[in-house]
Amino acid sequence: MLIAITMGDANGVGPEILLKSFANGSIKESFIVIGDYSVLSFASEFLNYNIPVRKVDSTEDVKDGYLNVLDMEILDRDDIDIGKVSKKAGYASIMYVEKATRLALEEKLNAIVTLPINKEAVRLTFPDFTGHTEFIANLCGDKDYSMMLASEKLIVTHLTTHIPLRSAIDMVKEENVYKLILLTYRTVERFIRNPKIAVAGLNPHAGEHSSFGREDEEEIKPAVDRARRDGIDVEGPVPPDTVFWKAYNGSYNAVVCMYHDQGHIPVKLLDFEGGVNITIGLKIVRTSVDHGTAYDIAYKGVASTRSFENAFRFAVKLATKNN
Repeated sequence: MLIAITMGDANGVGPEILLKSFANGSIKESFIVIGDYSVLSFASEFLNYNIPVRKVDSTEDVKDGYLNVLDMEILDRDDIDIGKVSKKAGYASIMYVEKATRLALEEKLNAIVTLPINKEAVRLTFPDFTGHTEFIANLCGDKDYSMMLASEKLIVTHLTTHIPLRSAIDMVKEENVYKLILLTYRTVERFIRNPKIAVAGLNPHAGEHSSFGREDEEEIKPAVDRARRDGIDVEGPVPPDTVFWKAYNGSYNAVVCMYHDQGHIPVKLLDFEGGVNITIGLKIVRTSVDHGTAYDIAYKGVASTRSFENAFRFAVKLATKNN
């Protein structure tokens, strides 16, 4: 098994988190970094980690005991501007992701773990960029995909992500909800046997029999009923003000959410540092940290590694199930 780790934005916490996790031995399976050798060498020296960073030319040239870096040769030390938005660093960060994705599609990698990029920096080169999830899905040619956030305390998936809330409501359609229930169930059952899924309502009290909106009765409930007929253990629509408490206390293994913040808020409240972003519905396995570049603490040696280490563990688990 070989896992790829993309370095993330050179000016953020990505290099530090990677080096720190390697130093403490928390990433044990075979992996290769897609990034810039010069950046990681600088970061190791700057932070006094003294990591043996090694430049490699291919995924077949990985040696134990080293931080093996497939050098993209985009950035050098002079390009590093700690804690700042940089067009060149933004461009480099998304090139690492593209390279890793293409290698995974060529089956030279078993999974990808992505460290944080900065959307503002990437948009200086690619103005229409919306995020890792959409970018990778487009490279894979996948249309039915979703963002899953997972932690030890709660797992959620999202019907919509990086679109305005007004537009997200229009996406709450029976077919969309049904597909996400199936996708959620099939992903969760790879690491939890016979999972029970909840589907969060859209409106207050899940519409209360269409008193506060018709989407719950006319779109969400038919999707849930359809999934049940397919043999999936699913309930919904469950009022969104209680569904996360029930899942946290063990009634459900995952919650299907209708929009970005409906799922993000409870996960980040319960486990801000340990959450993992998993793109489900792709041809490849991709997990990610659930935080940004944190420019304000970059290269200070204080960034938490928990989200990254959890993302790596999930990648290994999902890749193992794929084999």
